[in-house]
Amino acid sequence: IGKMRSGILKIGGVYILGIFLVYMLIGLGILQTLHIFNTPHFMAKVGATLLIAMGVINLINEFFPAVAKALTGKPAEFPIKLRIPHAAHHKMAELIEKGSVPTAFLLGGLVGLCEFPCTGGPYLMVLGLLHDQATYLKGVGYLLLYNLIFILPLAIILILASNKILLEKVRAWQQGERRLLRIGSGIAMIILGALIFIL
Repeated sequence: IGKMRSGILKIGGVYILGIFLVYMLIGLGILQTLHIFNTPHFMAKVGATLLIAMGVINLINEFFPAVAKALTGKPAEFPIKLRIPHAAHHKMAELIEKGSVPTAFLLGGLVGLCEFPCTGGPYLMVLGLLHDQATYLKGVGYLLLYNLIFILPLAIILILASNKILLEKVRAWQQGERRLLRIGSGIAMIILGALIFIL
């Protein structure tokens, strides 16, 4: 977007803040709802179920093309993907082109809303556990901590992205290890979801 490093860090920081605030508001709303209805263990089990489902979908997406090719002779993609909808990509691209602080904040909020269905499983599970194990105020504190940890990788990526040489090295590593990362994350989600049911 033709910005200096300080400008990239400023716009990127506001973008991350937009995601953080949307997730905090969603979390506070769900946590408040759980305290009103006071249903024990329900949301943790819903979250664990979604987490396992997301892990299974991740693994299926990695192996489905090869299995489809072996069975039909033609590679095919699994229809369910855990990613931001294509319909939102055009609007996001328009906002990125503007490269201003208010549009970066709006884009962060938009991305937060769009990606919540993909990342909501772990979030619901954590919210359910907070409801069952902590008071409302203590739960809000843990929720704040969870969301700070959630945006930490984005902050690291922002710092990397502001350094062109470092960014190229990370991109090359990511391309080489993408399949392993997806399989690993899928297995980790299934194990974590199963542990919640056991505990």
